[in-house]
Amino acid sequence: MSHGPLMLDLQGPRITPEERELLRHPAAGGVILFSRNYESPGQLQALVEEIHALRRPPLLVAVDQEGGRVQRFREEFSELPPAAALGALHERDPRQGLEAARHLGWLMASELRSAGVDFSFAPVLDLQTPFSQVIGDRAFSSDPLVVGRLAFAWCQGAREAGMPSVGKHFPGHGNVAEDSHHELPRDERPFETIWNHDLLPFRHMVENNIEGIMPAHVVYACCDERPAGYSPFWIGEVLRKRMGFQGVVFSDDLGMAAAEVAGGPADRARAALEAGCDMVLVCNDQKAAAQVLDELKACSDPVRQVRMARMHGTHARSREAIHEDPCWPRAMDFLALLEGELHGDLDLELES
Repeated sequence: MSHGPLMLDLQGPRITPEERELLRHPAAGGVILFSRNYESPGQLQALVEEIHALRRPPLLVAVDQEGGRVQRFREEFSELPPAAALGALHERDPRQGLEAARHLGWLMASELRSAGVDFSFAPVLDLQTPFSQVIGDRAFSSDPLVVGRLAFAWCQGAREAGMPSVGKHFPGHGNVAEDSHHELPRDERPFETIWNHDLLPFRHMVENNIEGIMPAHVVYACCDERPAGYSPFWIGEVLRKRMGFQGVVFSDDLGMAAAEVAGGPADRARAALEAGCDMVLVCNDQKAAAQVLDELKACSDPVRQVRMARMHGTHARSREAIHEDPCWPRAMDFLALLEGELHGDLDLELES
Protein backbone atom coordinates (compact mmCIF):
# COMPACT_ATOMS: atom_id res chain seq x y z
CA MET A 1 0.00 0.00 0.00
CA SER A 2 1.30 3.46 -0.89
CA HIS A 3 0.69 6.92 0.58
CA GLY A 4 -2.72 8.20 -0.41
CA PRO A 5 -3.25 11.90 -1.21
CA LEU A 6 -5.45 12.80 1.80
CA MET A 7 -4.37 14.00 5.25
CA LEU A 8 -7.20 13.98 7.78
CA ASP A 9 -7.65 14.48 11.50
CA LEU A 10 -8.97 12.63 14.56
CA GLN A 11 -11.71 13.58 16.99
CA GLY A 12 -9.86 12.93 20.25
CA PRO A 13 -6.75 11.55 21.98
CA ARG A 14 -7.42 7.97 20.85
CA ILE A 15 -8.37 6.41 17.54
CA THR A 16 -11.99 5.29 17.28
CA PRO A 17 -12.92 2.11 15.34
CA GLU A 18 -14.52 4.29 12.64
CA GLU A 19 -11.34 6.38 12.31
CA ARG A 20 -9.23 3.25 12.11
CA GLU A 21 -11.16 2.23 9.00
CA LEU A 22 -10.75 5.69 7.47
CA LEU A 23 -6.99 5.60 8.04
CA ARG A 24 -6.74 2.19 6.38
CA HIS A 25 -8.43 3.50 3.24
CA PRO A 26 -6.03 3.48 0.23
CA ALA A 27 -6.55 7.22 -0.33
CA ALA A 28 -5.43 8.11 3.22
CA GLY A 29 -1.85 9.31 3.45
CA GLY A 30 -1.46 11.16 6.72
CA VAL A 31 -2.92 12.50 9.95
CA ILE A 32 -2.77 16.06 11.24
CA LEU A 33 -3.00 16.35 15.03
CA PHE A 34 -4.58 19.16 17.06
CA SER A 35 -4.70 20.13 20.74
CA ARG A 36 -7.73 17.88 21.26
CA ASN A 37 -5.55 14.89 20.37
CA TYR A 38 -3.04 15.59 23.14
CA GLU A 39 -3.06 14.69 26.84
CA SER A 40 0.58 13.93 27.67
CA PRO A 41 3.84 13.00 25.93
CA GLY A 42 3.26 9.32 26.73
CA GLN A 43 -0.29 9.35 25.36
CA LEU A 44 0.90 11.22 22.25
CA GLN A 45 3.67 8.70 21.60
CA ALA A 46 1.21 5.79 21.96
CA LEU A 47 -1.23 7.49 19.59
CA VAL A 48 1.43 8.12 16.94
CA GLU A 49 2.74 4.56 17.27
CA GLU A 50 -0.77 3.23 16.70
CA ILE A 51 -1.22 5.46 13.63
CA HIS A 52 2.13 4.37 12.20
CA ALA A 53 1.34 0.68 12.83
CA LEU A 54 -1.87 0.74 10.79
CA ARG A 55 -0.14 0.28 7.43
CA ARG A 56 3.10 0.24 5.42
CA PRO A 57 4.53 2.62 4.52
CA PRO A 58 3.37 4.35 7.71
CA LEU A 59 0.93 7.23 7.46
CA LEU A 60 2.60 10.63 7.85
CA VAL A 61 1.83 12.36 11.15
CA ALA A 62 1.97 16.16 11.28
CA VAL A 63 1.04 19.06 13.54
CA ASP A 64 1.12 22.87 13.56
CA GLN A 65 3.85 23.59 16.12
CA GLU A 66 5.11 27.01 15.01
CA GLY A 67 5.27 28.58 18.47
CA GLY A 68 3.42 31.57 19.85
CA ARG A 69 -0.29 31.49 19.03
CA VAL A 70 0.06 28.38 16.90
CA GLN A 71 1.38 25.58 19.11
CA ARG A 72 -0.89 22.56 19.51
CA PHE A 73 1.07 20.71 22.20
CA ARG A 74 1.95 22.81 25.24
CA GLU A 75 1.85 20.91 28.55
CA GLU A 76 5.27 19.22 29.03
CA PHE A 77 6.46 20.71 25.75
CA SER A 78 8.71 23.77 25.62
CA GLU A 79 6.70 26.94 25.11
CA LEU A 80 8.06 28.33 21.86
CA PRO A 81 7.99 32.07 21.15
CA PRO A 82 6.33 33.53 18.05
CA ALA A 83 8.63 33.88 15.06
CA ALA A 84 8.60 37.67 15.40
CA ALA A 85 10.57 37.37 18.64
CA LEU A 86 13.40 35.82 16.63
CA GLY A 87 13.10 38.65 14.13
CA ALA A 88 13.39 41.24 16.89
CA LEU A 89 16.49 39.51 18.28
CA HIS A 90 18.00 39.34 14.78
CA GLU A 91 17.43 43.08 14.32
CA ARG A 92 19.67 43.79 17.33
CA ASP A 93 22.15 40.96 16.86
CA PRO A 94 21.94 39.04 13.55
CA ARG A 95 24.40 36.34 14.57
CA GLN A 96 22.57 35.64 17.82
CA GLY A 97 19.20 35.71 16.07
CA LEU A 98 20.28 33.06 13.58
CA GLU A 99 21.78 30.88 16.30
CA ALA A 100 18.56 31.16 18.31
CA ALA A 101 16.48 30.18 15.27
CA ARG A 102 18.60 27.08 14.66
CA HIS A 103 18.44 25.97 18.30
CA LEU A 104 14.68 26.51 18.54
CA GLY A 105 14.10 24.64 15.27
CA TRP A 106 16.12 21.81 16.80
CA LEU A 107 14.14 22.01 20.05
CA MET A 108 10.74 21.98 18.35
CA ALA A 109 11.71 19.08 16.12
CA SER A 110 13.46 17.05 18.84
CA GLU A 111 10.47 17.17 21.17
CA LEU A 112 8.04 16.21 18.41
CA ARG A 113 10.29 13.45 17.09
CA SER A 114 10.57 11.97 20.60
CA ALA A 115 6.83 11.29 20.33
CA GLY A 116 7.15 10.00 16.75
CA VAL A 117 5.57 12.99 14.98
CA ASP A 118 7.05 13.23 11.48
CA PHE A 119 6.91 16.98 10.86
CA SER A 120 5.40 20.33 11.74
CA PHE A 121 3.78 22.68 9.26
CA ALA A 122 6.47 25.32 9.81
CA PRO A 123 8.15 27.71 9.31
CA VAL A 124 5.92 30.58 8.21
CA LEU A 125 7.61 32.31 5.26
CA ASP A 126 5.08 35.13 4.98
CA LEU A 127 6.11 38.71 5.59
CA GLN A 128 5.10 40.71 8.64
CA THR A 129 2.92 43.63 7.53
CA PRO A 130 0.34 46.01 9.04
CA PHE A 131 -2.34 44.37 6.86
CA SER A 132 -2.56 40.79 8.11
CA GLN A 133 -3.84 40.03 11.59
CA VAL A 134 -3.89 36.26 10.93
CA ILE A 135 -0.15 36.30 10.14
CA GLY A 136 1.10 39.11 12.39
CA ASP A 137 3.70 37.83 14.84
CA ARG A 138 3.75 34.40 13.18
CA ALA A 139 6.12 35.97 10.60
CA PHE A 140 9.80 36.46 11.38
CA SER A 141 10.12 39.93 9.88
CA SER A 142 8.90 42.46 7.33
CA ASP A 143 12.25 42.09 5.52
CA PRO A 144 12.11 39.16 3.08
CA LEU A 145 15.88 38.60 3.28
CA VAL A 146 15.71 38.33 7.08
CA VAL A 147 12.76 35.93 6.81
CA GLY A 148 14.77 33.73 4.46
CA ARG A 149 17.84 33.68 6.71
CA LEU A 150 15.93 32.93 9.90
CA ALA A 151 13.78 30.28 8.20
CA PHE A 152 16.89 28.58 6.83
CA ALA A 153 18.47 28.51 10.30
CA TRP A 154 15.23 27.15 11.80
CA CYS A 155 15.08 24.39 9.17
CA GLN A 156 18.74 23.53 9.71
CA GLY A 157 17.99 22.90 13.37
CA ALA A 158 14.93 20.81 12.52
CA ARG A 159 16.96 18.70 10.08
CA GLU A 160 19.60 18.08 12.74
CA ALA A 161 16.80 16.61 14.85
CA GLY A 162 15.54 14.43 11.99
CA MET A 163 12.56 16.50 10.87
CA PRO A 164 11.64 17.85 7.41
CA SER A 165 10.02 21.29 7.13
CA VAL A 166 7.02 22.79 5.32
CA GLY A 167 7.14 26.49 4.42
CA LYS A 168 3.87 28.40 4.22
CA HIS A 169 1.79 30.18 2.80
CA PHE A 170 3.05 30.34 -0.81
CA PRO A 171 3.40 32.84 -2.50
CA GLY A 172 2.77 35.01 0.58
CA HIS A 173 -0.23 35.74 2.82
CA GLY A 174 1.10 38.87 4.53
CA ASN A 175 -0.30 41.53 2.18
CA VAL A 176 -4.01 40.75 2.55
CA ALA A 177 -6.20 41.76 5.47
CA GLU A 178 -8.78 38.99 5.20
CA ASP A 179 -8.41 35.72 7.12
CA SER A 180 -8.78 32.80 4.69
CA HIS A 181 -10.31 30.71 7.48
CA HIS A 182 -13.41 32.91 7.13
CA GLU A 183 -13.32 34.57 3.69
CA LEU A 184 -11.44 34.55 0.40
CA PRO A 185 -8.65 37.18 0.36
CA ARG A 186 -7.55 38.92 -2.85
CA ASP A 187 -4.11 40.35 -3.54
CA GLU A 188 -4.18 42.77 -6.49
CA ARG A 189 -0.44 43.44 -6.75
CA PRO A 190 1.46 42.68 -9.98
CA PHE A 191 3.43 39.45 -10.32
CA GLU A 192 6.83 41.17 -10.40
CA THR A 193 6.16 42.80 -7.03
CA ILE A 194 5.31 39.44 -5.49
CA TRP A 195 8.25 37.72 -7.21
CA ASN A 196 10.78 40.29 -6.03
CA HIS A 197 9.40 40.71 -2.51
CA ASP A 198 7.04 38.17 -0.93
CA LEU A 199 8.52 35.24 -2.83
CA LEU A 200 12.13 35.90 -1.84
CA PRO A 201 11.96 33.73 1.33
CA PHE A 202 10.31 30.91 -0.62
CA ARG A 203 12.89 31.17 -3.39
CA HIS A 204 15.69 31.05 -0.81
CA MET A 205 14.25 28.00 0.91
CA VAL A 206 13.59 26.14 -2.34
CA GLU A 207 17.23 26.75 -3.33
CA ASN A 208 18.17 25.22 0.03
CA ASN A 209 15.98 22.13 -0.50
CA ILE A 210 13.08 22.68 1.87
CA GLU A 211 11.06 19.50 1.86
CA GLY A 212 7.50 20.87 1.70
CA ILE A 213 5.50 23.95 0.68
CA MET A 214 1.90 24.90 1.51
CA PRO A 215 0.08 27.33 -0.83
CA ALA A 216 -2.23 30.05 0.47
CA HIS A 217 -5.99 30.16 0.01
CA VAL A 218 -5.53 33.62 -1.51
CA VAL A 219 -6.41 34.88 -5.00
CA TYR A 220 -3.53 36.76 -6.68
CA ALA A 221 -5.73 38.40 -9.27
CA CYS A 222 -2.88 39.64 -11.47
CA CYS A 223 -2.16 36.06 -12.49
CA ASP A 224 -5.10 33.76 -11.79
CA GLU A 225 -8.64 34.13 -10.44
CA ARG A 226 -8.21 30.83 -8.61
CA PRO A 227 -6.65 30.71 -5.13
CA ALA A 228 -2.98 29.69 -5.22
CA GLY A 229 -3.79 26.22 -3.86
CA TYR A 230 -6.01 25.57 -6.90
CA SER A 231 -3.77 27.34 -9.41
CA PRO A 232 -1.69 25.47 -12.02
CA PHE A 233 0.01 28.80 -12.67
CA TRP A 234 1.29 29.25 -9.12
CA ILE A 235 2.04 25.59 -8.36
CA GLY A 236 3.03 24.28 -11.78
CA GLU A 237 4.51 27.26 -13.58
CA VAL A 238 6.00 29.32 -10.73
CA LEU A 239 6.79 26.87 -7.93
CA ARG A 240 7.71 23.77 -9.94
CA LYS A 241 9.13 25.17 -13.19
CA ARG A 242 10.44 28.66 -12.50
CA MET A 243 11.62 27.98 -8.93
CA GLY A 244 12.52 24.31 -9.46
CA PHE A 245 10.82 22.96 -6.32
CA GLN A 246 11.08 19.17 -6.06
CA GLY A 247 9.41 18.57 -2.70
CA VAL A 248 5.86 17.96 -1.50
CA VAL A 249 3.07 20.50 -2.03
CA PHE A 250 0.45 20.29 0.73
CA SER A 251 -2.86 22.08 0.34
CA ASP A 252 -4.01 24.21 3.23
CA ASP A 253 -7.14 22.92 4.97
CA LEU A 254 -9.85 22.46 2.35
CA GLY A 255 -12.45 23.06 5.03
CA MET A 256 -11.53 26.75 5.27
CA ALA A 257 -14.06 29.23 3.92
CA ALA A 258 -11.65 30.47 1.24
CA ALA A 259 -11.42 26.94 -0.20
CA GLU A 260 -15.17 26.67 -0.81
CA VAL A 261 -14.83 28.49 -4.14
CA ALA A 262 -14.02 25.13 -5.78
CA GLY A 263 -17.30 23.47 -4.72
CA GLY A 264 -17.94 20.56 -2.37
CA PRO A 265 -15.20 18.66 -0.46
CA ALA A 266 -14.51 16.15 -3.24
CA ASP A 267 -14.42 18.92 -5.88
CA ARG A 268 -11.97 20.92 -3.77
CA ALA A 269 -9.67 17.93 -3.35
CA ARG A 270 -9.73 17.13 -7.04
CA ALA A 271 -9.08 20.78 -7.97
CA ALA A 272 -6.09 21.00 -5.62
CA LEU A 273 -4.55 17.78 -6.92
CA GLU A 274 -5.11 18.77 -10.55
CA ALA A 275 -3.40 22.10 -9.84
CA GLY A 276 -0.30 20.27 -8.58
CA CYS A 277 -0.77 19.57 -4.87
CA ASP A 278 0.58 16.21 -3.73
CA MET A 279 -1.45 15.88 -0.54
CA VAL A 280 -4.67 17.64 0.47
CA LEU A 281 -5.85 18.38 4.00
CA VAL A 282 -9.45 18.02 5.20
CA CYS A 283 -9.81 18.98 8.86
CA ASN A 284 -12.62 19.10 11.42
CA ASP A 285 -15.15 17.33 9.20
CA GLN A 286 -14.91 13.55 9.05
CA LYS A 287 -17.97 13.26 6.85
CA ALA A 288 -16.22 15.44 4.27
CA ALA A 289 -13.01 13.43 4.70
CA ALA A 290 -14.92 10.22 3.99
CA GLN A 291 -16.34 11.77 0.81
CA VAL A 292 -12.85 12.76 -0.32
CA LEU A 293 -11.47 9.29 0.42
CA ASP A 294 -14.17 7.76 -1.76
CA GLU A 295 -13.48 10.27 -4.56
CA LEU A 296 -9.73 9.63 -4.49
CA LYS A 297 -9.73 5.85 -3.99
CA ALA A 298 -8.16 5.26 -7.42
CA CYS A 299 -5.80 8.25 -7.24
CA SER A 300 -2.19 7.09 -7.40
CA ASP A 301 0.92 8.83 -8.72
CA PRO A 302 4.43 7.30 -8.44
CA VAL A 303 6.07 10.74 -8.47
CA ARG A 304 3.95 11.82 -5.52
CA GLN A 305 4.90 8.65 -3.69
CA VAL A 306 8.60 9.41 -4.01
CA ARG A 307 8.10 12.95 -2.79
CA MET A 308 5.95 11.99 0.19
CA ALA A 309 8.37 9.29 1.32
CA ARG A 310 10.85 12.07 2.12
CA MET A 311 8.48 13.55 4.72
CA HIS A 312 9.01 10.77 7.26
CA GLY A 313 10.99 11.89 10.29
CA THR A 314 14.22 10.11 11.23
CA HIS A 315 16.40 9.27 14.27
CA ALA A 316 13.88 9.94 17.03
CA ARG A 317 15.38 10.05 20.52
CA SER A 318 13.89 9.82 23.98
CA ARG A 319 13.26 12.95 26.02
CA GLU A 320 16.03 11.86 28.36
CA ALA A 321 18.52 11.71 25.49
CA ILE A 322 17.40 15.12 24.23
CA HIS A 323 17.95 16.67 27.66
CA GLU A 324 21.48 15.26 27.71
CA ASP A 325 22.33 16.76 24.30
CA PRO A 326 24.62 19.85 24.43
CA CYS A 327 22.03 21.69 22.30
CA TRP A 328 19.44 21.44 25.09
CA PRO A 329 20.90 23.95 27.58
CA ARG A 330 21.68 26.36 24.76
CA ALA A 331 18.10 26.13 23.52
CA MET A 332 16.86 26.80 27.07
CA ASP A 333 19.10 29.89 27.23
CA PHE A 334 17.55 31.20 24.03
CA LEU A 335 14.03 30.54 25.31
CA ALA A 336 14.81 32.64 28.38
CA LEU A 337 16.32 35.39 26.23
CA LEU A 338 13.35 35.45 23.87
CA GLU A 339 10.93 35.59 26.78
CA GLY A 340 12.49 38.98 27.39
CA GLU A 341 11.78 39.94 23.78
CA LEU A 342 8.10 39.13 24.30
CA HIS A 343 7.87 41.42 27.31
CA GLY A 344 10.23 44.07 25.98
CA ASP A 345 10.82 45.32 22.48
CA LEU A 346 8.29 43.08 20.71
CA ASP A 347 5.20 45.24 20.23
CA LEU A 348 2.73 43.46 17.94
CA GLU A 349 -1.04 43.22 18.08
CA LEU A 350 -1.87 39.57 18.64
CA GLU A 351 -4.85 37.68 17.26
CA SER A 352 -7.44 36.88 19.93
